[in-house]
Amino acid sequence: MYVDSATITQSVGNSPNPVVPRRYRHDWALFADWCAACDHRPLPAHPSAQAEFLADHPAADGTQRRRVTAINTVHTRAGLPAPGRTETIRQLLNTARADRLARVGERVVQVVPRLPITGWPGGVFGRRDALLLTLAASGLGFEQIARLRRTDVTAEHNSLVLKAGEGWVRVTADSGVEPIVVYRNWVEVLGILDRYPSTQFLAGRLDKGASLSAFSDSARRDDRPLLTPIDRWGHTPFDPTPLTGHSIAALARAHLAGQAPMHKQLLTRRPTTPSDENAQVPDPVDVELDQGYYDRGIAARRHAHTHLNDVTEIFDGIEGEADKLLADLLAILDRTEID
Repeated sequence: MYVDSATITQSVGNSPNPVVPRRYRHDWALFADWCAACDHRPLPAHPSAQAEFLADHPAADGTQRRRVTAINTVHTRAGLPAPGRTETIRQLLNTARADRLARVGERVVQVVPRLPITGWPGGVFGRRDALLLTLAASGLGFEQIARLRRTDVTAEHNSLVLKAGEGWVRVTADSGVEPIVVYRNWVEVLGILDRYPSTQFLAGRLDKGASLSAFSDSARRDDRPLLTPIDRWGHTPFDPTPLTGHSIAALARAHLAGQAPMHKQLLTRRPTTPSDENAQVPDPVDVELDQGYYDRGIAARRHAHTHLNDVTEIFDGIEGEADKLLADLLAILDRTEID
């Protein structure tokens, strides 16, 4: 799935004279002729059709990039998503990136099944981190993952369809990880927190190893972040705060390197001891809170959220550096295996 053809008018889809810049006319004519011969629609073009076109017309990397740019430009000028911006095309044009993602995928297949989905708070960390690793292995950048909202993800058969920017990304089970299962494990946690905003209730269910499938339908599909921070006690933010791209990169590197933090099992309440049982219970004291106590607290949280809302923009330029660090890490792991 790349673009819903029902949303595109018939006149645009069948336009015989799309706007083609002079320098791209030859490349577009080659693509349009190939589409006519293979019974594909050139505008809008599906990414899989563009991938077939590139495979049927092998050429130097520079030539292929120019062809993709030509097709993207015609689509953009027609007000359509550019098919060449999908991960499939990016990997066709960048074999080094494709090789790196393949190696990341192999490592993710080893890591994800070992992450816990029960126990507190390890189960909630394991469910979230399994999803972010699965998305990273699909080729999504760390900042793209951080910007995902609940409405951006759709389960379709055995795949996840993600809305990423102007295009769509399909995450399949080809890598060996079942993306639907991983996604639903996290959605079950979101469903409990949406229906019963009680960390203690969630902790009790995870500690007992009880099934959470009944809560998956309770998860709201809205504009809140898909992935959120979790503190050491298993609490998620009161306000819908997204996990930053920098944090996602750090978590991915830690898991791939086998250095992810261990989340020891915690009790949901402080245990009692014999000394506690013998201690004298103080007389209750009536305390009358100020009527504006909660209002001031909520206002303070909203104020902090508003002023810290732009913090993630600081990390917009970190994705390239994170990819480089990830590549260096994989190289180190390769050398370690050889040694």
